[in-house]
Amino acid sequence: MSAIFLPNDNERDAHVVEEILGYITADPARSFFLFAGAGSGKTRTLVEVLRRATGIQAHPPSEVFASRLRARGQSVRVITYTKNAAAVVNGRLGENDYAMVSTIHAFCWELIAGFDNDIREALLALNVIALEKAKAKAAEKKKGANATDLEKYAELAAAADGIRETTRFLYNPDKNTYGEGALNHAQVLDIAAWLIGNRPTLQQIIEDRHPLILIDESQDTMKGLLDSLFALCAAREGKVTLGLLGDHRQRIYQHGHDDLPSHIPNTWATPALSMNHRSQLRIVSLINSIWEAKLEGRTQPSTGVRQHSRTEKNGGVVRFFVGDAATPSEQKYRIEAECAQKMAQISDPNAWSQSGGYQLLALEHKLAARRGGFLDVYVAMELLDKDSAAPQGNGENNGPASARLLLGAMLELAETIAPDGTIYEARMTDVLRRHGALKSLPPELKRRQKALEAIQAAIQNFASACANPNATVKEVLTPIIAGGFLEAGSQLSAAFADDSPPPPEPAVKSKELSADRKRRGWCALFDAPWSQVKLYRGYLSGKAKLATHQIVKGSEFKHVMVVMDDQDAGGFLFSYDKLLGGAALSKTDREHAENGEETSIDKTLRLLYVTCSRAEESLALMLWTKDPAGALKFLSASGWFEEGEIVSV
Repeated sequence: MSAIFLPNDNERDAHVVEEILGYITADPARSFFLFAGAGSGKTRTLVEVLRRATGIQAHPPSEVFASRLRARGQSVRVITYTKNAAAVVNGRLGENDYAMVSTIHAFCWELIAGFDNDIREALLALNVIALEKAKAKAAEKKKGANATDLEKYAELAAAADGIRETTRFLYNPDKNTYGEGALNHAQVLDIAAWLIGNRPTLQQIIEDRHPLILIDESQDTMKGLLDSLFALCAAREGKVTLGLLGDHRQRIYQHGHDDLPSHIPNTWATPALSMNHRSQLRIVSLINSIWEAKLEGRTQPSTGVRQHSRTEKNGGVVRFFVGDAATPSEQKYRIEAECAQKMAQISDPNAWSQSGGYQLLALEHKLAARRGGFLDVYVAMELLDKDSAAPQGNGENNGPASARLLLGAMLELAETIAPDGTIYEARMTDVLRRHGALKSLPPELKRRQKALEAIQAAIQNFASACANPNATVKEVLTPIIAGGFLEAGSQLSAAFADDSPPPPEPAVKSKELSADRKRRGWCALFDAPWSQVKLYRGYLSGKAKLATHQIVKGSEFKHVMVVMDDQDAGGFLFSYDKLLGGAALSKTDREHAENGEETSIDKTLRLLYVTCSRAEESLALMLWTKDPAGALKFLSASGWFEEGEIVSV
């Protein structure tokens, strides 16, 4: 029997745990998609379901399911997006032998590790698919394949040859893997998806181990892997049950399904958490309005459960500030600080007046890099490896693997040097030991002394370079490479030894060869200021003042300022100006909208929703637009804001 709730009843979602348990313990069990919006208590719900379903907490309706797990040596598999999320679930769950919680990468590697022949076959099959797509794309051109296309075919053919020659594949879900046969994170997901779809034996293994698989943040789960699990559940209905938890409104990565609810089979159950325990009423009302907006160029449906705030959270402060994008950068920073002071007057003086009292959020990594003073290094790192140059929210934000010497040992060494070049020797020696620089010293006394003197001379030159505030990365790297006491890696060493100029920037970046792009990246990195490397590393680790939505995925802050500046962001996938009336839709946007494909409006709307939903008490939105009058007109007519909440600066 359905419970009746008052409009603002804090317990309106109390029935959801029992509802989900009913699907899990039914005969046959029923797969489900739990819609869990921002701040809705998704993790608490997940843990409560696990405790009851596995018998850790007494729950008579689940006794048969729990006893079956014990008798068959099975477990419920919980797949999270990050290591931190897995740790949170495990911490709340406590000791439980019948629930295995891990990241999706760890889950996939567990399935395929050691099956080198199968991995090889999957990689070759994926290579063929990539080649077929490249040829199909070239065939659409009037003149057919060009020289760049042919070089792309050759790259794929060479990659296939390398795959055939590899006898053993290596991977670690917790860190980057290097060397012959090393797989990256994306490859492991692709391989697992292919093998689940093409290996009945692997399907049987999953059935025998995990009759129930729960996937957190399912909206950002790679669509290929999700589709393979959909097919697995359909083929083994009642034997493998899938439970997806997430909010398609908060999808921030492009590898997830554009509209996950539309891909959920109609036989699945669709429970929902409608409470928002995080934010005040005014903020909850705003994010509801944002998502429900009817906008030109929007193709994604406004499906999803409207959220309700807790009864005691009936306040909240929102302001939308509009400024001219042509304003000089330094003046923008000053105006943003003045907006924070205005927030202090109407909200929390302590939080908005003191440095660090509120969280700055941005849309694009380049905006954060420009504001943070490390744009040159970020652009170079993006050329080296776009997938790892920016924080990804998956717990491992270490930057491109090929630059690990710069971002690791060299920065640690630099921290043992005073601004005037003085070396703190004890600290320096400790860093050298930790990075194995002293392990290969010769045992014979004279040769050992000579080697130590060479290292000391290189360190002195390194310290002098670090003390120069205008030093480039190459100038600081030179004594380290010459000294040879730290492992540079083959890619960095080869790039450093290459004196050739960078290739010209291509007219169409998607057609640029990988080797040319990386060469441009190395040249840009070597010429970049060394001082930016530390700032970039701080951004990767989440220590920068301005954070992006990837870094704060799942986080919450009492007070938030969202900075929207397309001009400084320099991106093309997202546009706040287009979304908020400051610019017209592009021809591509209109074509995508006519074809029902995802547009920049769809992508930007989701990111606005995500950033706004991080705030608990107060929210400031700062838009720098090419057309302030147009944006003000749009915002006034949108119905999103109350009187006095829109402020022109």
